Amino acid sequence: MAEQSASCEIEAVVFDVGRVLVQWDLGALYRPLIPDPAECEWFLAHVVTEAWHFQHDAGRSPAEMVAKRSAEFPAYAPLIAAWATRFNETIPGPVPGTAQLVEALHARGLPLYAITNFGKEFWAEFRPLWPVIERFRDVVVSGVEQLTKPDPRIYHLAARRFGHAPAAMLFIDDNAANVAAARACGWHAHHFIDAPALEAELVARGLI
Repeated sequence: MAEQSASCEIEAVVFDVGRVLVQWDLGALYRPLIPDPAECEWFLAHVVTEAWHFQHDAGRSPAEMVAKRSAEFPAYAPLIAAWATRFNETIPGPVPGTAQLVEALHARGLPLYAITNFGKEFWAEFRPLWPVIERFRDVVVSGVEQLTKPDPRIYHLAARRFGHAPAAMLFIDDNAANVAAARACGWHAHHFIDAPALEAELVARGLI
């Protein structure tokens, strides 16, 4: 449901990337590598975890992370190394329907941008594989800036970079904390669940 009625003052739309535009699942890489489901579940809960991965989003280098983690879990060293060399295998495909909404907004001439928690090195490998990213006039990448959502500073940086007032932008993210932080910084925001719900909000706002 839209926060406000249609025809509000939105002049730019800002997307998150992971779990909004593309799926992200560490298990997509590791389930084929660890055939025992129980062991794989334990590995993803204790070794290569989303919280551990987030350090790269914040700017820590994969080489440093892999070396330290491998020292902590030496029996899993080859599997930990796979996280750094095979990251794109953690992205099994697009989130259904979202790229089509990006194209619809682009066709209307609406300025599009992105703010993503994404490691610098992994972003360089990921971006060329996904043409939808080219629709964005600018992308704020956490690992490059060493600022992560929901830190308010990343929203302030994005507003300066994008050249639109926060109140003139709609931010779309699957993480409730990131959405709340954007709203606290004066942005309009949509908590992404799926493309149909996002489409309904965009239609209600008169954006597509």
